[in-house]
Amino acid sequence: MRELRISIATICLALICLGVIMVFSTSGIYALQGQGDSFYYLKRHLIFLILGFAAACGIMAADYRDLRKIAKPMMVITIILLVLVLIPHIGKSSYGARRWFKLGFFNFQPTEFAKIAMIVYVADFLARKPYDIKSFRRGFVPLMIALGLTCVLILKQPDLGSAFLIGITVLAMFFIAGGQIGYLGLLGLMAIPGFYFLVVQVPYRWARIATFLDPWQDRQGAGFQLTQSQIAFGSGGLFGVGLGHSIQKLFYLPAAHTDFVLSIIGEEMGFVGAFTVILLFGFFIWQGARVAKRTKDPFGYYLVCGIVIIIGLQAVINIGVTIGALPTKGLPLPFISYGGSALVVDMMLIGLLLNVSRIEDCT
Repeated sequence: MRELRISIATICLALICLGVIMVFSTSGIYALQGQGDSFYYLKRHLIFLILGFAAACGIMAADYRDLRKIAKPMMVITIILLVLVLIPHIGKSSYGARRWFKLGFFNFQPTEFAKIAMIVYVADFLARKPYDIKSFRRGFVPLMIALGLTCVLILKQPDLGSAFLIGITVLAMFFIAGGQIGYLGLLGLMAIPGFYFLVVQVPYRWARIATFLDPWQDRQGAGFQLTQSQIAFGSGGLFGVGLGHSIQKLFYLPAAHTDFVLSIIGEEMGFVGAFTVILLFGFFIWQGARVAKRTKDPFGYYLVCGIVIIIGLQAVINIGVTIGALPTKGLPLPFISYGGSALVVDMMLIGLLLNVSRIEDCT
């Protein structure tokens, strides 16, 4: 599988390099006004990249099968961290959300660590109990308890987007392992009241749903971000206005260097640039699926499936949000958006995927 490892590494490296360029392009003016240094976010992004590369290289040098020994401790640590971050004076609060630990120069988001912990835990569970997957009591319920506890704590931050992302990933892994689709249907019915209370009864979330259908009806209110994103794409045309020449990043489009970085890519590099990003993620999913198909170890197989699903799904959601195909969710574009914990964890996941491929070649 050496050719697959080279292909995946090349795709991720291309996305990372584009991310470095776009983080500076989208954040330079914003950083100069807010921090007095136009390179502020770029320098932080590069530090996170170095940490991510170091972590990924460390994971690639180890044996992924050793993770089975610490799958349960990882989940326990994750639950503890998700509880601690909700405690005032321990977790950092920003814009009404309490999601971060402040560690000197850095902010650490335990929800990102929960992605790795949950994938490892579920992969180990599915590999250990292949004959219990179809059992409601021994297969479905234990997984849903772990998933439910994790998602409830994440929702308390509040962070509906990450809870949704982790939840869909776990359910997809359960389905791939041969879980009963009827159990998933039952869970879907049970989730309807939760959707009502978490979305319909929360004004700002319901406003996102309503304005997503026609953001131009409230383009100065709830639809402002999405309309500005569409203006950016429309302004870019086929080949873009030129790198660094975006107008929307000049305080028109909020979160231009994080959640809506693809909009600026579309404005500066046009349809060609944005479509190239989409193609790269499509190739990543395809190549990741090929690695999974060739992986014989059940634990490694489920790990690869979980990694490809969570990164691919996050990319699909982010792209869907920026073009107006999905309601607004605060999920960054993997490898490209500015973000500390998310970038480091995504690179760790890639290191783990490549590790599975390498070990499989040696066995």
